[in-house]
Amino acid sequence: MAGERGEAMGDKLVLYVEDDPHNFLLVKRALEAMGGVQVQQALDGEQGLQLIGQLHPDLVLVDIQLPGMDGLELTRRLKADEQVRNVPVVALTANVMRGERQRALQAGCADFVAKPFNLGEFRKLVAAYLEDENGDC
Repeated sequence: MAGERGEAMGDKLVLYVEDDPHNFLLVKRALEAMGGVQVQQALDGEQGLQLIGQLHPDLVLVDIQLPGMDGLELTRRLKADEQVRNVPVVALTANVMRGERQRALQAGCADFVAKPFNLGEFRKLVAAYLEDENGDC
């Protein structure tokens, strides 16, 4: 149900802002197979902002190329909001043009993952952010 988290079960919530259903499903399956992780989807930047405010996820994964508001603008707006600015954001994108990583980090992303990615390394990265209780990513 929208707005509900798996906190009673100790689940961590990851919000993946991704408009491609295949990419979303791949990441959802990979992360939920780790156990203790729920993955929710937002289809665009506007919906992402809305769900971040409602759900207060433990981690946000964001595609940079989204319809409407892109992932970098979403990240800038998230980092400007006192309520949710401490939620770490990781850019997940196929756009690996020169300077893209730097632009993502400047926008406020804590990390940058190029698609396609190594599944084992990706899971380790996500686990590290979900274990960080300080929210200082």
